[in-house]
Amino acid sequence: MADNAHLIADAKSGVSGAGRKAEVHILFSEASDNFKAYGVPGHRHLPGISRGLSDAAGSKVGLTFVSHLTLAIRGIHATLCAQLTEEADVQVLYEKRYASESFVDVLPPGSHPDTRSVRGANDCRLAVHRPGGGDTVIILSVIDNLVKGAAGQAVQNMNLMFGLPETMGIEHIPLLP
Repeated sequence: MADNAHLIADAKSGVSGAGRKAEVHILFSEASDNFKAYGVPGHRHLPGISRGLSDAAGSKVGLTFVSHLTLAIRGIHATLCAQLTEEADVQVLYEKRYASESFVDVLPPGSHPDTRSVRGANDCRLAVHRPGGGDTVIILSVIDNLVKGAAGQAVQNMNLMFGLPETMGIEHIPLLP
């Protein structure tokens, strides 16, 4: 990506993404029949995401990150947009990059992942799109935030740190809620 790269992330999160604290906006009666953006001026995860992207790119990467609360208990669906600066077969790049990753599933071209397909799993499902074959790339990503979130990452990282199989203890996770 160019030094002036700017990415857009549009994420939809179930109410569990807000934690278990008692707050009016995440009560069922408030969240039901509703869909709204939050944290637009500066989401609490924006600094960490921006830092990680810039570290990976080796230069500053601009990011617009907008979260939405949807009436689902668990799951995050992110739509990630970027502009290509050179021609590339992004589908093939993703397939090669994640071919040996136990918990990342790059779907076939034209696919649209849904949060139900990762419910209770430590998986991330990705779909690559290039509308009209143009220079815009759209990555669709779904995870179950109650598994693939911090808890699943912690177990996965611990396994790697102790030389255990990466999948140990997180292949079959019970569901609650």
